[in-house]
This record gives sequence, C-alpha cells and structure tokens, in this order.
Amino acid sequence: MITAALLAVLAGLCNAASSVLQRRAALTVPQDPPARMGLILALVRKPVWLWGIAALIGGFLFQAAALSQGAIALVQPVLVVELPFTMIILSMAFGIVLDRSTWLAIGALSAGLAIFLVAADPDVGRWVPDAIGWIAATVVTAAVMATLVAVGVLAKGAVRPAVLGVATGIGFAFTATLIKTCTAIAQEDMGALPRSWQLYAMVAAGLCSLVLLQHTLHSGPLVVAQPALTISDPIAGILFGGLLFGEPIRSGSWIVLEAIGIGSMAYGVIRLARSPLIQAQNAPPR
Repeated sequence: MITAALLAVLAGLCNAASSVLQRRAALTVPQDPPARMGLILALVRKPVWLWGIAALIGGFLFQAAALSQGAIALVQPVLVVELPFTMIILSMAFGIVLDRSTWLAIGALSAGLAIFLVAADPDVGRWVPDAIGWIAATVVTAAVMATLVAVGVLAKGAVRPAVLGVATGIGFAFTATLIKTCTAIAQEDMGALPRSWQLYAMVAAGLCSLVLLQHTLHSGPLVVAQPALTISDPIAGILFGGLLFGEPIRSGSWIVLEAIGIGSMAYGVIRLARSPLIQAQNAPPR
C-alpha cells in the first residue's frame, strides 16, 4: 500500500505540471464559440500544451503503476496532492513565496487526506466486475456525465466550469477503473491485453475525459474548475472501487473520521483554489 501511495503522489505531481501547462495554453485560444469547435486543433499547435500532454502521460503511467499495487479507493484520494503541487509549481514560476494562509490550506488538505486514509483503511477488491456490472456502471456513468455536460453547456458564469469539472472528475475516475482492470490483465498475460475490450474502453474513456478537461479549463477560471475536478475524482473513485471491485472501507464509528478527513480535504482544496497564485493563471500570458 505504501508503494501504491508513493506512485500516486508522483502521478499527482505530473498532473499538477500538466494542469498548469494546459491552462496556460488554453488562455491563448480565443473565447469565441467558433474557436471552441476547433479547440483541440488550436491547442495541438501550442508547444506548451504538448508539454502538458507529456506530463499528463507521465501521470497516467504512475497512476497505472499505483493502481496495479493498490485499491482505487486509495489511489484516487491520494491524487488530491495535485493541487498543493500546483501551488508550489506556480510559486516557482512566478517567483512568489507562499504565504501562511496557503501553507495552512496545504496542511488542512494533507491532514485531511491522512485522516481519511487511516480511518477508511481501503483494501484491494474482493471481486472482479462481471459483464453486467460493467454495463450498469458504463450506462450510469455515461448518463450522469452527459447530464452534467448538458447543464454545463447551457449554464453561464461560474456554474459552467464547476459542473464541467465534476463531469471531468467522474470521467477520470471511471477511466481509473479500466486502468486497474487492464493492469490486472497485463500482469496475468500481456498477450491477452490487446485482445481485451477493456484496453480500448480505457483509451476511449481517457480520450473523452481529456477532451472534456480541455473544455473545462477553457470554460472559466481555474479557481472554480479545479476544486470541482479535484474533489469529484476521489469521491467517484471510492464509489467505483466499492461497487465494481468490492473494495472495503471501514464503516461504523470510523465514518465520522472519514467525513472529517473529506471535509478537511475539501476545505484545503477550496482555499488553495482561491489563492492569488491560482487566479494568476487567468491573466493572459505576457
């Protein structure tokens, strides 16, 4: 479990670098509707966006390695360290020293993560999802994400990046379930992986989530999108892990500590997302 947690931390570091680079690239694309139709084509011409994608691939590889060693309910919550790493990267980029409030928020997030993991004590799954389980999970996930995207498209102001951020977080959490399945197949028989439907479903889900991420980052300020994305991913991951793989977490009186941990993480994420360093990304590049 320690190895899985460390690999998840490295994945969070790569994701933080990717988030900053992709957001900077998104700010260089006009906000008019015609530009949104060709958003990916416009971004692929930006070197900074390509570096962001490279970092995202690194995060994917570390996440896959983490999921091969531990439970989804462990790996996905640990990925919230992405936001503190984002703050540190931004502070280095802007040459700004993090203030006391920022460090307190980082401490609240870190403490909340530790409290949740100790209280929940997530373990590996007790079963492998069957065809009915996958069909049900896919249909429900697609329906929820489609509804959120529709609301996001129709919404205005801060609601749009918030709703799209939640949809993106759910998409990445579902992709994580497929990554875990693919790593299990590869560990048993690497030759069977290209013949498995899970591999192609993972690629499709990952690409859809990546495209949705670009529109989320382009739809509004990161101060709104980042908390929605960061919080929804681990919560959805815990649900997927429990329902699809039977990953156990403690119940009973432990739920109180788990709720405190999640609340502390949410507080830290929201406070960090409102930091001037995060909001500085919304200024056009010089």
